[in-house]
Parts: sequence; structure tokens; C-alpha cells
Amino acid sequence: QVQLVESGGGLVQAGGSLRLSCAVSGRIFSILFMGWYRQAPGNQRELVASISSGGSTSYLDSVKGRFTISRDNTKNTMYLQMNSLKPEDTGVYYCYAKPVAGDYWGRGTQVTVSS
Repeated sequence: QVQLVESGGGLVQAGGSLRLSCAVSGRIFSILFMGWYRQAPGNQRELVASISSGGSTSYLDSVKGRFTISRDNTKNTMYLQMNSLKPEDTGVYYCYAKPVAGDYWGRGTQVTVSS
């Protein structure tokens, strides 16, 4: 059974940093890419950052230069380093994995940035 479990969320002041982790358990074959989505109250879920199997990364314009996505395949873990956080970064952050067949989501971790 495949599970994605996020951790690292919390409450931080504007300008602060957080590091999110997504631990993958179970066997997922041929992951095409993984990503972090977020959903703020009243908003649709949006893709914040993604990383391909080859290591290529992509970011939402509003987080470029502040967020960094990475993977450690030896630990089956993906990370999102978030610096210079802003109140508009507040939301539930979800881990996502897209293999050849199907897809997987974590349950999310809350990030709250106070002004």
C-alpha cells in the first residue's frame, strides 16, 4: 500500500522559513514527477513546485526564488524548502506523486504565515 505523508508545517511569522517533507512508503514504480500543491481557504488547489524523474524543477511564479523543491531517492523523501514566507503562502500543502499508472496524494500539512 502506497502512502505519502507530509510533515514540517506550522505557524511562522512573515519572512520566516519552513521545510516540508513528504515521505513515500510502499512501492511506486516509474514515478514521472512529484510535486507540492497548496490550497488556501476559498481557493482552488494550485501546483506550487514540481520535480521530474530527471530532476527538472518547475515553480509557481509567486514562489520563484523563495521555494526550493528537492528529492532524496535514497530516503524516498521529497522536500520543499520555503524561505521568505509571506501571509499569502498560507494554506494546506499536499504532496503528490504521478507514476505511469494512477496518482497519489498525501493528506496535507497546514502552513500558516502571520503578518
